[in-house]
Amino acid sequence: MSEDERVAAIAELLRRADALPGAPAPVTLGEHIVEAARVPKRHREALLRLTPTELTCVRFLGWGRSNGDIATLMLMSENTVRVHLSNVTKKLELDGMRELAALAGLLFYPAD
Repeated sequence: MSEDERVAAIAELLRRADALPGAPAPVTLGEHIVEAARVPKRHREALLRLTPTELTCVRFLGWGRSNGDIATLMLMSENTVRVHLSNVTKKLELDGMRELAALAGLLFYPAD
């Protein structure tokens, strides 16, 4: 199974989970609304405490943007983006940037 097929299969599972009767309401993370099935329970409280800038950096990371792209989009230096993402990694008690990138993809990668 190719990478694209796996991503499509995961997206379909998320859509089905959100469509189930009694599915939890979407989670509001700052100005971003995320389907509840995408938000791991162990990170929910910490995600709610992230700053708007940190959440926006994570969202762009989830869309597959590089630190340089995020810096350009948010009108800040690339080093500042790295600091924000490092802070998020610490707040969520993640092992590193790879785990943050995986979580960001789960939260914000477009499902359609």
